[in-house]
Amino acid sequence: MRLILARHGRTASNTDHLIDTGAPGADLDRVGQGQAQALRERLGGRPITAVYASSLVRSQQTARPLAQALGLPVSILDGLREVSAGQWDQVKVDTPGQPNPYTTMLLAWLDGDRSASLPGGETADQFITRFDAALATVEAADPDLALIVSHGSALLIWCSERVAGFAELSPAPWFGHVGHIEVEGSLAAGLRLVDAASIAGWTPDPA
Repeated sequence: MRLILARHGRTASNTDHLIDTGAPGADLDRVGQGQAQALRERLGGRPITAVYASSLVRSQQTARPLAQALGLPVSILDGLREVSAGQWDQVKVDTPGQPNPYTTMLLAWLDGDRSASLPGGETADQFITRFDAALATVEAADPDLALIVSHGSALLIWCSERVAGFAELSPAPWFGHVGHIEVEGSLAAGLRLVDAASIAGWTPDPA
């Protein structure tokens, strides 16, 4: 399969520095709505045959302009939602000198501590399992090219685990709002990075 994996546009939770991982989540703000239109313009010429979004409204609102332009529905997959912050959801995290437990957990996952979690949240294995299940649904539908709109931390963790070449990007990969990568392969045989130009200074291997 071939996938375009994109992060949603900006919300008030982003500008207010709130951890926002629960449903339904914040709507896109005016800038985020413009970013969704920009994603439509950026990808409108691609032969996308299916569009998927998470159960959080910001991802659906980001996917909708492009889906409408292509005459496609936005299919909702709950497994694509953001990594759960548990009891830290809706906590403001920009207090000077105060650590951010959510980011600390994600960094622990990237460093190999798959058991790290927050009260009421999920472990790395639980997250990877439900994101894999969502992508298995996409793979079973066999689209020629699918757009997946998800979330920054979810995409960072899953791509670091499942997409060959992603973790080695330099500078270190991070999905800005409506940043996207393109991958190909299968869940069984593995996925490889095809393009990451919108999120990092990446050039493809000539081989």
